[in-house]
Amino acid sequence: MSIEYLKKATLTSRSDAGDVSQTVQTILNEIEAGGDQAALSYAAKFDRYEGNVILTQEEIEAASALVPERLKRDIRFAHENVKRFAEAQKETLKDIEVEVIPGLICGQKSIPVNTAGCYIPGGRYSHIASAIMTVTTAKVAGCERIIACSPPRPGEGIAPAIVYTAHLCGADTILALGGVQGVASMTFGLFGLPKANILVGPGNQFVAEAKRILFGRVGIDMIAGPTDSLILADQSADPMVVAVDLVSQAEHGYNSPVWLVTDDRPLAEEVMRLVPDLIADLPELNRDNAAAAWRDYAEVILCDTREEMAQTSDRYAPEHLTVQADDLNWWLGRLTCYGSLFLGEETTVSYGDKASGTNHVLPTSGSASYTGGLSVHKYMKIVTWQQATRDASKQIGEATARISRLEGMEGHARAADVRLAKYFPDETFDLTADRT
Repeated sequence: MSIEYLKKATLTSRSDAGDVSQTVQTILNEIEAGGDQAALSYAAKFDRYEGNVILTQEEIEAASALVPERLKRDIRFAHENVKRFAEAQKETLKDIEVEVIPGLICGQKSIPVNTAGCYIPGGRYSHIASAIMTVTTAKVAGCERIIACSPPRPGEGIAPAIVYTAHLCGADTILALGGVQGVASMTFGLFGLPKANILVGPGNQFVAEAKRILFGRVGIDMIAGPTDSLILADQSADPMVVAVDLVSQAEHGYNSPVWLVTDDRPLAEEVMRLVPDLIADLPELNRDNAAAAWRDYAEVILCDTREEMAQTSDRYAPEHLTVQADDLNWWLGRLTCYGSLFLGEETTVSYGDKASGTNHVLPTSGSASYTGGLSVHKYMKIVTWQQATRDASKQIGEATARISRLEGMEGHARAADVRLAKYFPDETFDLTADRT
């Protein structure tokens, strides 16, 4: 087994992480201590916006009126697709109960969290799709309260399309705050809002760090890094389509890795020839991001076999994984580590990012090796319950008492003892620990 790097990254997604932790911790501490006024102070400093923090119904309607009708149709189309897929996901969560032994019934229930806080980026780009992905799934999950939070533009407010989308998808409150102050406000229950039980949605490194620090006192979808994408392609792939797909994901940010893994050298060389011109043809901001990402973070890897390609992909555990190769069913069955999989030329990561139905909030930086992306399940608590007859309690109680004493947990043992004595006063039990 051998692989050859035709292009090797000089940086990784963690190279430019920076030390933002102390800055974020300071902001969180000050907002928690100072409440609404501290959050407003940071909003004035970073958002440069002094309008309403909580949008009124009139403001929502006014913003929605500014959204062109064709865009509204596209948003509704994407929303329906995401909603339909989320509803199908929810159907996989079933409440169950099983009689473990005669008289002892154990069960499982799926309960949505009460309040979801959905962060929707709105800086360089208006992340309409993020509003769809986060708010829709929370609504389908059955959360009682959904707070959508998005940074306002200086002197303008939240982008109208984001306001329209968040409202359409089911947000109960739309919060005009960005960055750490937005995340903190949802977590600490500022401005008269309930405290969020879970924070979801993408954001910059400050938002990601705030979520990381707050994790534990509030749930989060995941700790996210720069978005990344990998394409598996064989000789059947179209080099232009592969190249365009790589560039489309590199435009996310200057530190967004894109990788091509192939067993066909001519394909790899042609893709590498095409990419610079495709990048040069982008608008300026997109061009700068894609050029830096391709220069510093991209890799092109040549393998001997498709199994070697699959092994390489699983090691990278990409956020987005595209297969443009023959025998798609083989790849579907073989690949194990990815956030979302796109099979065949007829689909692309851009479809999943915007409108096809699967969620685009996905694990980055290799975390797809142990977790999946945002879904209805992330908003649900899988809880258990049990109920027993006295006869069943007898069998469980004896085992519990002896195991507890072996572990040195006498209090646990006595919780079993008292039940055995109450329910079976005429019986004698050997509840001492069996020691080796």
